[in-house]
Amino acid sequence: MERKICFFLKSLDYIPTNKIARASNLVTTGIKLGGNYIKYYSKKALKVEGSRQRLDEENAKDIYNSLKTLKGSALKVAQMLSMEKNLLPREYVDQFSLSQFSVPPLSWSLVKKLIRKYLGANPDSVFDSFSVQSKNAASIGQVHQATKNGKKLAVKVQYPGVADSISSDLSIVKPIALRMFNLKGQDTDKYFKEVENKLMEETDYKLELEQSQWIADQCEAIPFLRFPAYYPEFSSEKILTMDWMEGLHISEYLSAQPQDRQMNHRLGQTLWDFYMFQIHHLKKVHADPHPGNFLIDESYNLVALDFGCVKAIPDDFYQPYFELADLKIEDNPSRFQEILYDLEILRTEDTDEEVIYFTKLFGRLINVLTLPFTQREFDFGDAIFWGEINSLSETLSSDKRLRKMNGNRGSKHFIYINRTFFGLYSLLNDLKAKVYTESFRKYC
Repeated sequence: MERKICFFLKSLDYIPTNKIARASNLVTTGIKLGGNYIKYYSKKALKVEGSRQRLDEENAKDIYNSLKTLKGSALKVAQMLSMEKNLLPREYVDQFSLSQFSVPPLSWSLVKKLIRKYLGANPDSVFDSFSVQSKNAASIGQVHQATKNGKKLAVKVQYPGVADSISSDLSIVKPIALRMFNLKGQDTDKYFKEVENKLMEETDYKLELEQSQWIADQCEAIPFLRFPAYYPEFSSEKILTMDWMEGLHISEYLSAQPQDRQMNHRLGQTLWDFYMFQIHHLKKVHADPHPGNFLIDESYNLVALDFGCVKAIPDDFYQPYFELADLKIEDNPSRFQEILYDLEILRTEDTDEEVIYFTKLFGRLINVLTLPFTQREFDFGDAIFWGEINSLSETLSSDKRLRKMNGNRGSKHFIYINRTFFGLYSLLNDLKAKVYTESFRKYC
């Protein structure tokens, strides 16, 4: 099985990196969105059928077209949002999902310049062969196929200026996020700092190389799980070289027919064991579980890629967070409330109404999200379970009382741990996988 790659996207010779240029790009997009709304209200007045769907399609396309030229953290936001299948209209999810596979690449002249700068010579001098056209372009970098000493390699080239633009991108997004999520108080900075730090880590390819090799070594006992080998001698802080891995991305695999249900269960079990082993044994986890970071090879092995975003789980968060999985909340209300304070869900300055509301809401959330841990075998294709997750998402996105309350809730560690679990559950649901929830322990 081989990856299906688009080759017809126009290449880029320049990426705006300063705050003014990037903000101007977004302002131009805002003007386009305003025009889209004018057209929508005109059609609505004329009772044109399907006008709202067309508005969402046009807005999503214009936003994505803006973000894909900015690349970096701006495009990373689109990639993260594409995983929020339950919070965004379908049109936005479909368009933002392109950020996982379909992004305009850098021009060949710019790629050669970067290889010379970071590896000391032109691509054809460093490698035996090097593809002019990138095979995959995403938010932080693009991948070229190369060969060296008979080995087929993937060479990831980071877009110039990505690290420099992260702080400015977040400063542009921050006022919008504060209003969207009703965040208040000076300590909201801890959330933005957490995101900024992780994005900065993703631009450090030396760190990614170390993390990739370490996790691959630690997880070698897990069956049906593969990792590429990495080559430090052809890598630097902005270039990362590894084995070229053949296979289909999970979304591509799922679109192929017919499906082998038993293989899907096996793939799901591998995915579950991989994540649970990292979380409970390594206390570090691949925190970017979207379909573009996994391949399925011709032998139905799971191939794990891209370890730029690895989240360390400190004990003072791990202990209370996973105690909730074993806690019978109805029988231990006082302990449950203590944990909510430990995890910063409840705050000492909360009103009685806020304490009652968030205790009830988080109790419902925990009961749903920890359900797989309460059963020896769990079916992630269960429609009732996924219906509960959809219902929770609807509550979180539309509850008017929640919008009026201080949304500054939870430890900063929730950002990437929750992202990991929702991404994992989504992939397992796509596979309709049944997993044995305790099987990972035999590898610990």
